[in-house]
Amino acid sequence: MAEKHLYLSLIPQALIGSMLEPEAFGSYYAVGAKAHVKGEAIFFEVDPAFRSEDFPFHLMDERCITQPDGAPKRSVYLSIYRVLSRIPVSALGNLYLVTNDGKTLELPRSVYLPEPGGRLHLYQEFCPITPMVASRSEPHDFCNAITDPSHPVHVPRLVFSELRIGELAVDPQNGAADDLPYTNLAHLRDVLYELKYNDTKPSKLVLKQVKEGVLYRMVQGGFYVGDQTDFAFYRFPDHDELENRYRGWWRSAQVTALE
Repeated sequence: MAEKHLYLSLIPQALIGSMLEPEAFGSYYAVGAKAHVKGEAIFFEVDPAFRSEDFPFHLMDERCITQPDGAPKRSVYLSIYRVLSRIPVSALGNLYLVTNDGKTLELPRSVYLPEPGGRLHLYQEFCPITPMVASRSEPHDFCNAITDPSHPVHVPRLVFSELRIGELAVDPQNGAADDLPYTNLAHLRDVLYELKYNDTKPSKLVLKQVKEGVLYRMVQGGFYVGDQTDFAFYRFPDHDELENRYRGWWRSAQVTALE
C-alpha cells in the first residue's frame, strides 16, 4: 500500500491527506485544483505521526485508499479553517513551493542566524493573512511582534517570506529601484521613508493583499514560520543554485507576472 502523507496547504489554507509524494502532490494541487486563481501553491509536509482531536484523522483511514482503478487517492480534506494555528511548528517538515504550471521546489529547514540591524525589510505574508508589510525588524523579531497576544492586532502563528528591495533597504528616498518590479513603487518608497525617519511603529502596511500572486523571483533570504515559542527558517536558494541546480523550477517561477 502506498504511503500516506499529510500536507498543510497555505494557498488556500487546508490540511490534506494524500497518497501522492510531495512533487506529484504539488503538480496536482497547483494545476488540477480549481480553487487557485493563478495556480501557485505553498505547502508543508506535516509529520505523519502528528495527531490532534481538532482534526478528523479517521478520514485518512477511511478515504485515503487506493482507488478501484489502482490510482492513489490524491486528496482527502481534513480541515479548511484555522489549520495553521492548530498545528505546532515542531510538526512541520519540509516546505514546498509550487509554480503556476506545477513545478515543485523542496526547501528543508535551515539554521537561522539573525542579521545585524540597520536596514529596512519588506515581507509578504501568506497565512493566515496575506498583506505586504514593510518593517525595521529582522524576520524573527517581526514574527514575534505579529504573534504577540499582548498586542491588540495579532495572529497565533505566521508564515511569511522576505522580498528584495535593493538599495531602498538603506536609502528609501534616493536608492536605485530600476530592477524592482513593484507597481506601487512610489508608495513603497514613502512607507519605507516614514519607517526610517519618522514612524515610531516598527512595521507598516504596504498592501492589504498581494494580488500578483506569489513573488518567488523577488524572495530574499527565505521563508519563515513561527509563533511566541517556536520559529523555523527555510532558506531560499541563491542565484547560482537557482540558475543551475533548480533551473527548471526557476524558469517557471519567473513567469509570474507583476502586473
